[in-house]
Amino acid sequence: MESTEAEIFLKAVQDVKPLASAKAVVTRYPDLSLRPPHPARNEELEAMTHLWELVHGSGDMDISFTDEYIEGSIRGFDRKLMRRLSRGEFPVQDYLDLHGLTKREAEVRVRDFLLRSYGMGLRCVLVIHGRGLNSEDHIPILKERIPIWLSRGPVRKFVLAFSTARPYDGGTGAIYILLRRKKDKPFLQAP
Repeated sequence: MESTEAEIFLKAVQDVKPLASAKAVVTRYPDLSLRPPHPARNEELEAMTHLWELVHGSGDMDISFTDEYIEGSIRGFDRKLMRRLSRGEFPVQDYLDLHGLTKREAEVRVRDFLLRSYGMGLRCVLVIHGRGLNSEDHIPILKERIPIWLSRGPVRKFVLAFSTARPYDGGTGAIYILLRRKKDKPFLQAP
């Protein structure tokens, strides 16, 4: 014998008793007075927070990556300066060549090079990562890792922007890196 859905439902609720309530409240529309108040958007606070992140190197980076071209900068970075960097208009003050290094060796060298460059007060450096023509499957492993190393980890707070180099500086096998200005901290003087 087959049971219909109605019969199954009635059998399931046969022992159910209605709740006793003195007042039944039915709300047809949400009561707006019960909502927690949303704080007004404080644009000045948001701007100051963004500025603090930029100054302390903790803000996010905007990164563009195609097969050939890499570009990245801290959020809010001046577009004119970015254009100048990508055109190779900043004098390259030092360079690092990563040819022949493993991924791990290259990461350590890039970190040390950028920390040293920042410590020396350099502003624009060049890292030659190669195009991956001699790597397995001709995949440019170092080129793909560079934006990650520059936007995360210990060097992130020193990097303002980076861009694929012009052909005369290594083209798609190299990258310009614009560093922040070094902040000299005065030595503490003994009393």
